[in-house]
Amino acid sequence: MKIASLRDKGGGKLSLLDLVREAGVIGAGGAGFPTHVKLSAKAEYILLNGAECEPLLRVDQQLMALYPDEIIKGFEAAGRLAGAEKALIGIKGKHKDVVSTLKERIDALGLTDFVEVRELKDAYPAGDEQVLVYELTGRVVPEGGIPIHVGCVVINSETALNIYHASMKRAVTEKYITIAGDIPKRLTVKVPVGTPMIEVLRLSGIESFADYSVIDGGPMMGPVMRSMEAYVTKKTKGLVILKKQHPLIKRKTTSLEQAKRVNKSCEQCRMCTDLCPRYLLGHNLQPHKMMRVTNYSLQDAEDQTMVYLCSQCNLCELFSCPIGLFPKSNHQYLKQKLIEKNIRYTAVPTSFEPRKNREYRLVPSKRLVAKLGLHHLDQPAPMTDISLEPEVVYIAKSQHVGAPAIPVVLVGDHVDAGQLIGKIPENSLGAAIHASISGTVIETENAYIAIRRDQ
Repeated sequence: MKIASLRDKGGGKLSLLDLVREAGVIGAGGAGFPTHVKLSAKAEYILLNGAECEPLLRVDQQLMALYPDEIIKGFEAAGRLAGAEKALIGIKGKHKDVVSTLKERIDALGLTDFVEVRELKDAYPAGDEQVLVYELTGRVVPEGGIPIHVGCVVINSETALNIYHASMKRAVTEKYITIAGDIPKRLTVKVPVGTPMIEVLRLSGIESFADYSVIDGGPMMGPVMRSMEAYVTKKTKGLVILKKQHPLIKRKTTSLEQAKRVNKSCEQCRMCTDLCPRYLLGHNLQPHKMMRVTNYSLQDAEDQTMVYLCSQCNLCELFSCPIGLFPKSNHQYLKQKLIEKNIRYTAVPTSFEPRKNREYRLVPSKRLVAKLGLHHLDQPAPMTDISLEPEVVYIAKSQHVGAPAIPVVLVGDHVDAGQLIGKIPENSLGAAIHASISGTVIETENAYIAIRRDQ
Protein backbone atom coordinates (compact mmCIF):
# COMPACT_ATOMS: atom_id res chain seq x y z
CA MET A 1 0.00 0.00 0.00
CA LYS A 2 2.56 2.52 -1.16
CA ILE A 3 1.71 6.22 -1.17
CA ALA A 4 1.49 7.45 -4.75
CA SER A 5 3.69 10.28 -6.10
CA LEU A 6 5.58 11.22 -2.96
CA ARG A 7 7.69 13.90 -4.59
CA ASP A 8 7.81 17.57 -3.78
CA LYS A 9 7.09 20.28 -6.36
CA GLY A 10 10.76 20.63 -7.13
CA GLY A 11 11.09 16.94 -7.95
CA GLY A 12 13.16 16.08 -4.87
CA LYS A 13 12.50 13.66 -2.08
CA LEU A 14 10.07 14.55 0.67
CA SER A 15 11.26 15.03 4.24
CA LEU A 16 10.05 12.69 6.97
CA LEU A 17 7.63 15.39 8.16
CA ASP A 18 6.21 15.62 4.64
CA LEU A 19 5.94 11.83 4.46
CA VAL A 20 4.06 11.72 7.78
CA ARG A 21 1.73 14.43 6.49
CA GLU A 22 1.17 12.72 3.14
CA ALA A 23 0.59 9.35 4.84
CA GLY A 24 -2.29 10.76 6.89
CA VAL A 25 -0.79 9.81 10.25
CA ILE A 26 -2.87 10.93 13.23
CA GLY A 27 -3.06 9.98 16.89
CA ALA A 28 -4.15 6.35 16.75
CA GLY A 29 -6.24 6.69 19.90
CA GLY A 30 -8.10 9.54 21.54
CA ALA A 31 -8.97 12.64 19.53
CA GLY A 32 -6.84 11.87 16.46
CA PHE A 33 -4.61 14.97 16.33
CA PRO A 34 -2.62 15.22 13.05
CA THR A 35 0.87 13.94 13.81
CA HIS A 36 2.70 16.14 11.31
CA VAL A 37 1.53 19.21 13.23
CA LYS A 38 2.54 17.73 16.58
CA LEU A 39 6.03 16.88 15.30
CA SER A 40 6.50 20.39 13.89
CA ALA A 41 6.96 21.63 17.47
CA LYS A 42 10.38 21.61 19.10
CA ALA A 43 10.54 19.64 22.33
CA GLU A 44 13.03 18.52 24.96
CA TYR A 45 11.32 15.17 25.38
CA ILE A 46 9.30 12.93 23.14
CA LEU A 47 7.21 10.41 25.04
CA LEU A 48 5.76 7.13 23.82
CA ASN A 49 2.43 6.41 25.47
CA GLY A 50 2.36 2.64 25.84
CA ALA A 51 0.31 2.70 29.04
CA GLU A 52 -2.97 1.58 27.46
CA CYS A 53 -4.71 2.13 30.78
CA GLU A 54 -8.28 1.48 29.61
CA PRO A 55 -9.44 -1.92 30.93
CA LEU A 56 -9.74 -4.81 28.44
CA LEU A 57 -7.88 -3.09 25.57
CA ARG A 58 -4.77 -4.89 24.30
CA VAL A 59 -3.58 -3.17 21.11
CA ASP A 60 -0.48 -1.24 22.19
CA GLN A 61 1.05 -3.90 24.42
CA GLN A 62 0.82 -6.46 21.61
CA LEU A 63 2.16 -4.12 18.93
CA MET A 64 5.21 -3.39 21.08
CA ALA A 65 5.78 -7.15 21.46
CA LEU A 66 5.26 -7.96 17.77
CA TYR A 67 6.90 -4.93 16.10
CA PRO A 68 9.46 -3.57 18.59
CA ASP A 69 12.05 -2.56 15.97
CA GLU A 70 9.56 -0.72 13.78
CA ILE A 71 8.01 1.11 16.75
CA ILE A 72 11.39 2.04 18.20
CA LYS A 73 12.63 3.29 14.81
CA GLY A 74 9.45 5.27 14.22
CA PHE A 75 9.67 6.72 17.72
CA GLU A 76 13.33 7.62 17.32
CA ALA A 77 12.65 9.29 13.97
CA ALA A 78 9.81 11.30 15.50
CA GLY A 79 12.05 12.36 18.36
CA ARG A 80 14.83 13.51 16.05
CA LEU A 81 12.26 15.40 13.99
CA ALA A 82 11.01 17.24 17.08
CA GLY A 83 14.58 18.01 18.19
CA ALA A 84 14.14 16.06 21.41
CA GLU A 85 17.08 15.47 23.71
CA LYS A 86 15.57 12.25 25.04
CA ALA A 87 12.93 9.75 23.92
CA LEU A 88 11.10 8.03 26.79
CA ILE A 89 8.87 4.98 26.42
CA GLY A 90 6.19 4.72 29.12
CA ILE A 91 4.85 1.21 29.67
CA LYS A 92 3.36 -0.48 32.70
CA GLY A 93 5.90 -2.52 34.64
CA LYS A 94 3.52 -5.48 34.75
CA HIS A 95 4.25 -6.14 31.05
CA LYS A 96 7.63 -7.63 31.96
CA ASP A 97 8.21 -9.51 28.70
CA VAL A 98 7.48 -6.45 26.57
CA VAL A 99 9.68 -4.24 28.76
CA SER A 100 12.51 -6.75 28.39
CA THR A 101 12.04 -6.97 24.62
CA LEU A 102 12.05 -3.20 24.17
CA LYS A 103 15.20 -2.75 26.25
CA GLU A 104 16.95 -5.52 24.33
CA ARG A 105 16.01 -4.09 20.93
CA ILE A 106 16.94 -0.51 21.91
CA ASP A 107 20.38 -1.80 22.82
CA ALA A 108 20.66 -3.89 19.63
CA LEU A 109 19.72 -0.84 17.52
CA GLY A 110 22.38 1.26 19.24
CA LEU A 111 19.89 3.77 20.64
CA THR A 112 20.46 3.53 24.39
CA ASP A 113 21.82 7.10 24.52
CA PHE A 114 18.56 8.46 23.11
CA VAL A 115 15.70 6.02 23.76
CA GLU A 116 14.87 4.79 27.24
CA VAL A 117 12.12 2.60 28.73
CA ARG A 118 10.52 3.81 31.96
CA GLU A 119 8.04 1.66 33.83
CA LEU A 120 4.66 2.95 34.98
CA LYS A 121 2.46 1.85 37.87
CA ASP A 122 -0.61 -0.19 37.02
CA ALA A 123 -3.03 2.62 37.82
CA TYR A 124 -5.78 4.49 35.99
CA PRO A 125 -5.43 6.80 34.08
CA ALA A 126 -1.72 6.21 33.47
CA GLY A 127 -2.31 6.88 29.77
CA ASP A 128 -3.70 10.38 30.27
CA GLU A 129 -1.23 12.67 28.49
CA GLN A 130 -0.75 14.98 31.46
CA VAL A 131 -0.39 12.11 33.91
CA LEU A 132 2.13 10.45 31.59
CA VAL A 133 4.17 13.66 31.29
CA TYR A 134 4.43 13.89 35.08
CA GLU A 135 5.25 10.21 35.59
CA LEU A 136 8.02 10.23 32.97
CA THR A 137 9.52 13.70 33.41
CA GLY A 138 8.33 15.06 36.76
CA ARG A 139 6.85 18.09 34.98
CA VAL A 140 3.26 19.25 35.43
CA VAL A 141 1.42 20.54 32.38
CA PRO A 142 -0.28 23.83 33.39
CA GLU A 143 -4.05 24.18 33.64
CA GLY A 144 -5.61 24.33 30.21
CA GLY A 145 -2.24 23.47 28.69
CA ILE A 146 -0.80 20.72 26.53
CA PRO A 147 2.45 18.73 26.88
CA ILE A 148 4.47 21.02 24.60
CA HIS A 149 4.02 23.77 27.19
CA VAL A 150 6.49 21.85 29.35
CA GLY A 151 8.72 20.77 26.49
CA CYS A 152 7.09 17.42 25.72
CA VAL A 153 5.49 15.78 22.69
CA VAL A 154 3.45 12.60 23.21
CA ILE A 155 2.59 9.90 20.66
CA ASN A 156 1.32 6.36 21.19
CA SER A 157 2.70 3.01 20.08
CA GLU A 158 0.53 2.57 17.00
CA THR A 159 1.26 6.12 15.90
CA ALA A 160 5.00 5.39 16.16
CA LEU A 161 4.44 2.29 14.01
CA ASN A 162 2.59 4.40 11.45
CA ILE A 163 5.42 6.95 11.43
CA TYR A 164 7.81 4.12 10.59
CA HIS A 165 5.46 2.97 7.82
CA ALA A 166 5.27 6.56 6.51
CA SER A 167 9.08 6.62 6.28
CA MET A 168 8.69 3.53 4.06
CA LYS A 169 6.09 5.46 1.98
CA ARG A 170 3.07 3.57 3.31
CA ALA A 171 -0.17 5.41 4.01
CA VAL A 172 -2.40 4.74 7.02
CA THR A 173 -5.01 2.39 5.60
CA GLU A 174 -5.40 -0.20 8.37
CA LYS A 175 -6.32 -0.14 12.04
CA TYR A 176 -5.65 -2.45 14.98
CA ILE A 177 -8.69 -3.07 17.20
CA THR A 178 -9.32 -5.12 20.35
CA ILE A 179 -12.70 -6.85 20.48
CA ALA A 180 -13.50 -7.67 24.11
CA GLY A 181 -16.31 -8.07 26.62
CA ASP A 182 -18.95 -10.70 27.30
CA ILE A 183 -18.27 -12.65 24.10
CA PRO A 184 -17.15 -16.13 22.95
CA LYS A 185 -14.00 -14.87 21.17
CA ARG A 186 -11.78 -12.08 22.53
CA LEU A 187 -9.20 -10.99 20.01
CA THR A 188 -7.19 -8.15 18.49
CA VAL A 189 -7.24 -7.74 14.72
CA LYS A 190 -6.01 -5.53 11.88
CA VAL A 191 -8.76 -4.33 9.53
CA PRO A 192 -9.06 -1.82 6.66
CA VAL A 193 -10.05 1.71 7.64
CA GLY A 194 -13.71 2.20 6.70
CA THR A 195 -14.75 -1.38 7.43
CA PRO A 196 -18.38 -1.57 8.62
CA MET A 197 -18.35 -2.03 12.39
CA ILE A 198 -20.85 -4.87 12.24
CA GLU A 199 -18.36 -6.97 10.27
CA VAL A 200 -15.71 -6.41 12.94
CA LEU A 201 -18.15 -7.08 15.77
CA ARG A 202 -19.16 -10.45 14.28
CA LEU A 203 -15.57 -11.63 14.72
CA SER A 204 -16.54 -11.93 18.40
CA GLY A 205 -18.60 -15.02 17.63
CA ILE A 206 -21.91 -13.18 18.09
CA GLU A 207 -24.24 -12.88 15.11
CA SER A 208 -27.26 -11.06 16.59
CA PHE A 209 -26.66 -8.01 18.77
CA ALA A 210 -30.27 -7.49 19.83
CA ASP A 211 -29.38 -8.20 23.47
CA TYR A 212 -26.01 -6.41 23.42
CA SER A 213 -24.61 -2.90 23.53
CA VAL A 214 -21.20 -1.90 22.24
CA ILE A 215 -18.79 0.59 23.79
CA ASP A 216 -16.71 2.32 21.10
CA GLY A 217 -13.37 2.54 22.88
CA GLY A 218 -12.49 1.62 26.45
CA PRO A 219 -14.97 0.95 29.27
CA MET A 220 -14.09 4.19 31.04
CA MET A 221 -14.13 6.84 28.32
CA GLY A 222 -15.76 5.14 25.36
CA PRO A 223 -19.38 6.02 24.50
CA VAL A 224 -22.06 3.42 23.89
CA MET A 225 -22.71 3.16 20.16
CA ARG A 226 -26.18 4.38 19.25
CA SER A 227 -26.23 2.35 16.05
CA MET A 228 -24.27 -0.52 14.53
CA GLU A 229 -24.21 1.46 11.27
CA ALA A 230 -20.77 2.90 11.90
CA TYR A 231 -17.36 2.43 10.32
CA VAL A 232 -13.79 1.91 11.48
CA THR A 233 -11.68 5.07 11.60
CA LYS A 234 -7.97 5.62 12.12
CA LYS A 235 -8.61 6.21 15.82
CA THR A 236 -10.88 3.23 16.55
CA LYS A 237 -9.11 1.42 19.39
CA GLY A 238 -11.47 -1.11 20.92
CA LEU A 239 -14.99 -2.48 20.85
CA VAL A 240 -16.31 -3.70 24.20
CA ILE A 241 -19.45 -5.83 23.84
CA LEU A 242 -21.67 -6.23 26.92
CA LYS A 243 -25.21 -7.36 27.64
CA LYS A 244 -27.63 -4.44 27.68
CA GLN A 245 -28.47 -5.09 31.33
CA HIS A 246 -24.83 -4.82 32.45
CA PRO A 247 -24.51 -2.05 35.10
CA LEU A 248 -21.82 -0.28 33.09
CA ILE A 249 -24.10 0.01 30.06
CA LYS A 250 -26.91 1.33 32.24
CA ARG A 251 -24.59 3.93 33.75
CA LYS A 252 -23.28 5.04 30.37
CA THR A 253 -26.74 5.35 28.85
CA THR A 254 -28.13 7.54 31.65
CA SER A 255 -29.42 10.77 30.10
CA LEU A 256 -28.16 14.16 31.24
CA GLU A 257 -31.56 15.01 32.65
CA GLN A 258 -31.64 11.78 34.65
CA ALA A 259 -28.13 12.44 35.90
CA LYS A 260 -29.09 15.96 37.03
CA ARG A 261 -31.97 14.59 39.08
CA VAL A 262 -29.83 11.93 40.72
CA ASN A 263 -27.05 14.43 41.40
CA LYS A 264 -29.31 16.33 43.81
CA SER A 265 -28.39 13.60 46.32
CA CYS A 266 -24.79 14.85 46.47
CA GLU A 267 -23.54 14.88 50.08
CA GLN A 268 -20.39 16.89 49.32
CA CYS A 269 -18.11 14.12 50.55
CA ARG A 270 -15.52 15.31 47.95
CA MET A 271 -14.32 11.80 47.02
CA CYS A 272 -14.71 12.80 43.35
CA THR A 273 -12.23 15.61 43.93
CA ASP A 274 -9.83 13.67 46.15
CA LEU A 275 -9.32 11.01 43.47
CA CYS A 276 -9.45 13.32 40.42
CA PRO A 277 -6.21 12.84 38.41
CA ARG A 278 -6.02 16.49 37.36
CA TYR A 279 -6.68 17.75 40.91
CA LEU A 280 -3.93 15.45 42.18
CA LEU A 281 -1.53 17.04 39.67
CA GLY A 282 -2.19 20.38 41.35
CA HIS A 283 -4.92 21.76 39.08
CA ASN A 284 -7.91 23.58 40.55
CA LEU A 285 -10.48 21.08 39.27
CA GLN A 286 -12.87 20.23 42.09
CA PRO A 287 -15.88 18.21 40.88
CA HIS A 288 -17.68 18.32 44.25
CA LYS A 289 -17.80 22.12 44.06
CA MET A 290 -19.30 21.95 40.58
CA MET A 291 -22.00 19.62 41.89
CA ARG A 292 -22.73 22.33 44.47
CA VAL A 293 -22.96 24.98 41.73
CA THR A 294 -25.62 23.02 39.84
CA ASN A 295 -27.63 21.85 42.82
CA TYR A 296 -27.86 25.30 44.36
CA SER A 297 -28.01 27.32 41.12
CA LEU A 298 -24.91 29.31 41.98
CA GLN A 299 -23.93 31.88 39.35
CA ASP A 300 -20.21 32.53 39.91
CA ALA A 301 -18.98 32.17 36.34
CA GLU A 302 -15.30 32.39 37.22
CA ASP A 303 -15.45 29.34 39.47
CA GLN A 304 -17.46 27.37 36.94
CA THR A 305 -14.80 27.65 34.25
CA MET A 306 -12.79 24.97 36.04
CA VAL A 307 -14.99 22.40 34.23
CA TYR A 308 -12.88 23.08 31.12
CA LEU A 309 -10.00 21.34 32.93
CA CYS A 310 -11.86 18.00 33.04
CA SER A 311 -10.12 15.25 31.03
CA GLN A 312 -13.32 13.15 30.83
CA CYS A 313 -11.46 10.20 32.39
CA ASN A 314 -14.75 9.24 34.11
CA LEU A 315 -13.05 8.12 37.32
CA CYS A 316 -15.33 10.32 39.41
CA GLU A 317 -18.45 8.83 37.83
CA LEU A 318 -17.53 5.16 37.53
CA PHE A 319 -15.31 4.66 40.58
CA SER A 320 -14.98 7.47 43.10
CA CYS A 321 -18.53 8.45 44.07
CA PRO A 322 -19.74 6.18 46.91
CA ILE A 323 -23.42 6.64 45.99
CA GLY A 324 -23.18 6.43 42.21
CA LEU A 325 -23.67 10.05 41.16
CA PHE A 326 -22.56 11.66 37.87
CA PRO A 327 -19.93 14.40 38.43
CA LYS A 328 -18.48 14.12 34.91
CA SER A 329 -21.93 14.53 33.37
CA ASN A 330 -22.36 17.59 35.54
CA HIS A 331 -19.13 18.99 34.07
CA GLN A 332 -20.53 18.43 30.58
CA TYR A 333 -23.76 20.21 31.51
CA LEU A 334 -21.98 23.24 32.98
CA LYS A 335 -19.49 23.40 30.12
CA GLN A 336 -22.32 23.52 27.59
CA LYS A 337 -23.96 26.36 29.53
CA LEU A 338 -20.68 28.30 29.55
CA ILE A 339 -20.17 27.75 25.82
CA GLU A 340 -23.66 29.11 25.15
CA LYS A 341 -22.70 32.25 27.08
CA ASN A 342 -19.32 32.41 25.28
CA ILE A 343 -17.48 32.08 28.59
CA ARG A 344 -14.12 30.32 28.31
CA TYR A 345 -11.45 29.26 30.75
CA THR A 346 -8.62 31.78 30.99
CA ALA A 347 -5.26 30.33 31.92
CA VAL A 348 -3.22 32.18 34.52
CA PRO A 349 0.55 31.71 34.06
CA THR A 350 1.88 29.84 37.06
CA SER A 351 3.72 26.66 37.96
CA PHE A 352 1.99 23.65 39.44
CA GLU A 353 3.03 21.08 41.99
CA PRO A 354 1.26 17.74 42.52
CA ARG A 355 -0.68 17.28 45.77
CA LYS A 356 1.44 15.73 48.50
CA ASN A 357 -0.90 12.76 48.90
CA ARG A 358 -1.11 11.97 45.19
CA GLU A 359 0.86 8.72 45.30
CA TYR A 360 -1.54 7.33 47.91
CA ARG A 361 -4.64 8.10 45.87
CA LEU A 362 -3.77 6.43 42.58
CA VAL A 363 -6.48 3.95 41.55
CA PRO A 364 -5.12 0.42 40.92
CA SER A 365 -6.35 -1.06 37.64
CA LYS A 366 -7.49 -4.29 39.31
CA ARG A 367 -9.73 -2.41 41.73
CA LEU A 368 -11.15 -0.37 38.88
CA VAL A 369 -11.91 -3.47 36.80
CA ALA A 370 -13.66 -5.07 39.78
CA LYS A 371 -15.73 -1.93 40.43
CA LEU A 372 -16.82 -1.88 36.78
CA GLY A 373 -18.05 -5.47 37.01
CA LEU A 374 -15.53 -6.60 34.39
CA HIS A 375 -13.21 -8.79 36.48
CA HIS A 376 -14.34 -12.04 34.83
CA LEU A 377 -13.96 -10.46 31.39
CA ASP A 378 -10.44 -9.10 31.92
CA GLN A 379 -8.77 -11.77 29.80
CA PRO A 380 -6.29 -11.89 26.91
CA ALA A 381 -7.41 -10.76 23.46
CA PRO A 382 -4.60 -12.21 21.33
CA MET A 383 -3.54 -10.71 18.04
CA THR A 384 -5.24 -12.84 15.40
CA ASP A 385 -4.38 -12.96 11.71
CA ILE A 386 -7.81 -12.63 10.11
CA SER A 387 -8.25 -11.40 6.55
CA LEU A 388 -11.36 -9.24 6.75
CA GLU A 389 -12.29 -8.12 3.23
CA PRO A 390 -15.35 -5.83 3.31
CA GLU A 391 -17.19 -5.44 0.02
CA VAL A 392 -17.54 -1.69 0.60
CA VAL A 393 -15.54 0.62 2.88
CA TYR A 394 -16.79 4.00 4.08
CA ILE A 395 -13.83 6.24 4.82
CA ALA A 396 -14.78 9.25 6.91
CA LYS A 397 -13.62 12.63 5.67
CA SER A 398 -13.39 13.78 9.29
CA GLN A 399 -11.75 11.22 11.55
CA HIS A 400 -9.22 13.58 13.05
CA VAL A 401 -8.93 16.96 14.76
CA GLY A 402 -9.37 19.75 12.22
CA ALA A 403 -11.16 20.30 8.92
CA PRO A 404 -12.62 17.39 6.93
CA ALA A 405 -10.54 16.11 4.04
CA ILE A 406 -11.51 17.36 0.57
CA PRO A 407 -12.18 14.55 -1.96
CA VAL A 408 -9.70 14.35 -4.84
CA VAL A 409 -11.60 11.50 -6.53
CA LEU A 410 -14.95 11.30 -8.29
CA VAL A 411 -17.70 8.70 -8.33
CA GLY A 412 -16.75 6.07 -10.90
CA ASP A 413 -12.99 6.50 -10.44
CA HIS A 414 -10.93 3.37 -9.88
CA VAL A 415 -8.50 3.65 -6.95
CA ASP A 416 -5.73 1.43 -5.63
CA ALA A 417 -5.18 0.65 -1.97
CA GLY A 418 -2.98 3.38 -0.51
CA GLN A 419 -4.00 6.00 -3.08
CA LEU A 420 -4.82 9.51 -1.86
CA ILE A 421 -8.59 10.12 -1.94
CA GLY A 422 -8.91 13.16 0.34
CA LYS A 423 -6.50 16.06 0.87
CA ILE A 424 -6.05 18.58 3.66
CA PRO A 425 -7.87 21.87 2.91
CA GLU A 426 -5.54 24.75 2.11
CA ASN A 427 -4.15 26.53 5.19
CA SER A 428 -6.12 24.27 7.55
CA LEU A 429 -5.46 21.81 10.32
CA GLY A 430 -6.36 18.37 9.02
CA ALA A 431 -5.20 14.99 7.74
CA ALA A 432 -5.14 13.22 4.40
CA ILE A 433 -7.15 10.05 3.83
CA HIS A 434 -6.35 7.13 1.53
CA ALA A 435 -8.13 4.20 -0.08
CA SER A 436 -7.93 1.16 2.18
CA ILE A 437 -8.91 -1.25 -0.59
CA SER A 438 -8.65 -1.30 -4.38
CA GLY A 439 -11.94 -0.68 -6.13
CA THR A 440 -14.39 1.84 -7.54
CA VAL A 441 -15.49 5.04 -5.81
CA ILE A 442 -19.27 4.94 -5.33
CA GLU A 443 -19.82 7.95 -3.06
CA THR A 444 -18.02 11.21 -2.23
CA GLU A 445 -20.80 13.37 -0.82
CA ASN A 446 -21.82 13.77 2.82
CA ALA A 447 -19.45 12.43 5.48
CA TYR A 448 -17.75 9.54 3.64
CA ILE A 449 -15.89 8.47 0.56
CA ALA A 450 -17.16 4.98 -0.22
CA ILE A 451 -15.23 2.43 -2.27
CA ARG A 452 -16.58 -0.88 -3.62
CA ARG A 453 -13.99 -3.64 -3.76
CA ASP A 454 -12.79 -5.01 -7.10
CA GLN A 455 -14.53 -8.29 -7.90
